[in-house]
Amino acid sequence: MARRIDPLVVGKVVDDVIDMFVPTDEFTVSYGSKQVYNGCDIKPSATTERPHVQIHGARNPDHLFTLVMVDPDAPSPSEPKWREWLHWIVVDIPQGMDASNGKELEEYMGAQPPIGIHRYVFALFRQKGVMRPGIRLPSARNNFSTRQFAVHHDLGLAVAAVYFNSQKESMASRRR
Repeated sequence: MARRIDPLVVGKVVDDVIDMFVPTDEFTVSYGSKQVYNGCDIKPSATTERPHVQIHGARNPDHLFTLVMVDPDAPSPSEPKWREWLHWIVVDIPQGMDASNGKELEEYMGAQPPIGIHRYVFALFRQKGVMRPGIRLPSARNNFSTRQFAVHHDLGLAVAAVYFNSQKESMASRRR
């Protein structure tokens, strides 16, 4: 029997961004009609608008989630000295609803890979309650740590994650 290898491990999302976890919740991320799945390719031009992020399960306003989006390959995969580049944080997303029902703490920024193929990671955490007011956010988007953010806000391990790959588009492909 073939052993299934977790794509988050193969893609080094586990290790570079989050610790190994057992998925306990589900969510989907889509840019228009394109659903994000682990390792898929999405052009930066398709990510200019916020994605639709749906937390699955029965609607439950008492079950809240935090979504973090980062690029662990900034500015280049071979020299990620700005790892992790923060692209988005949304907290207090109720189960069964989408991210627009949460509180955006860090404004969304689409994929902007300057060189090489970058991974864009969405990590989902289950909150223990409403996020307390006065959350301290980093003064810059570079050198963010999803792990430290989760520890600081008592989020524990991720409950779900997904990532896509993206690379800089040529001028010709952007015009299409």
